[in-house]
Amino acid sequence: MTPAKGRAEILEIDGAEVRISSPDKVVFPDPGLTKRDLVRYYLTVADGALRGAGGRPMVLKRFPRGIDVEPFFQKRVPENHPAFIDTATLHYARGTSAEETVIRDAAGLAWVVNLGCLDLNPHPVRAEDLEHPDELRIDLDPMPGVGWSQIVDTAFVARDVLDDVGLVGYPKTSGSRGLHILVRITPSWDYPAVRRAAETLAREIEARAPGLATARWWKEERGESVFVDFNQNAKDRTVASAYSIRPRADARVSAPLRWDEVRERRPEEFTVVTVPERFAAIGDPHAAIDETPGDLAALLALADEMGPPDKPPRLKDGSGRRSSSMPLIEVARTETRREAEAAFETWRTRHPRAAAQLHAADVLLDGMRGSSSLWYRVRVNLQHVEDADRPPQEELVATYDPWAGRSA
Repeated sequence: MTPAKGRAEILEIDGAEVRISSPDKVVFPDPGLTKRDLVRYYLTVADGALRGAGGRPMVLKRFPRGIDVEPFFQKRVPENHPAFIDTATLHYARGTSAEETVIRDAAGLAWVVNLGCLDLNPHPVRAEDLEHPDELRIDLDPMPGVGWSQIVDTAFVARDVLDDVGLVGYPKTSGSRGLHILVRITPSWDYPAVRRAAETLAREIEARAPGLATARWWKEERGESVFVDFNQNAKDRTVASAYSIRPRADARVSAPLRWDEVRERRPEEFTVVTVPERFAAIGDPHAAIDETPGDLAALLALADEMGPPDKPPRLKDGSGRRSSSMPLIEVARTETRREAEAAFETWRTRHPRAAAQLHAADVLLDGMRGSSSLWYRVRVNLQHVEDADRPPQEELVATYDPWAGRSA
């Protein structure tokens, strides 16, 4: 959110006072939405937003310098947080821990927006039981070149698989290019079991729709397909929850859908401007999600039948690193996505014959999680480039080091 001066407002929300600093600060220039507008949006859809994020520890994804600048991720709850903000201490897989924010009411929604948060990023657990997820998350992530109809077709294959194992899925737009399907489960399994169930679901979707969807972990092997990202169910991972505002120029929202809407509606229809009217008219399509917690026994039995997924070969240099089956070269490492895109354009101008032969999914621009923010890696898969035109691995166009200056 861009700096701006202005008198703070004090909102009384269900008996709690919430201070909103610089309420007239413009956050989304194209539709002209201010911080005040974003607070009002979340208060309007609070029932639905809290159904997705309330009572769960969350990572604060903060945009203090605006939507065009990379956010930073804050795991630890800010000091001097108000009494209406709850907390929970999470222990991470790498041995660290953090006391994270837990919101439980509309005042909490307004408070996190005032901190510069746009989307809400809760863990799939309740604050009362931090080791047993009650939500399995299906993230349908399209590779470049994949259209909306292919994403939708994959979603319905996913629904068929869920039906066969006795689970109920609730779809929503991701607020970007993809779809999420949320599945409430009883909190009876730990993180490894839930991730294993999600990976099995992804493998079964791929088996039923080869070429349409993929569960292949390595990005260069996916082609122009929809990746069923099962790793969103790993410990420490969060996703933008229902009704979250996403950092796109049109102030797009992650919108819950009914299944009969999935083929007809498009992500760009759902914004901060349009969703409140829809919410007032039809309520929350996910209103019944907590009424149908499911059992993972059938998915885990299917996992036993399938056996473990194939492991990739390893390099013979003793490093233990994976040996890719694809002819990959690395182009750049950058601090921002914009710099990554510019670095690829530089590479493209240097190698026009190779660039002309690339398919959309051959350009691998990955957001990598650093200590508190994303950084970006650009790679190129030369699988479709004639041997004579394949450039060698060269010095990187950009060499950003996200860990520079940090002590071990």
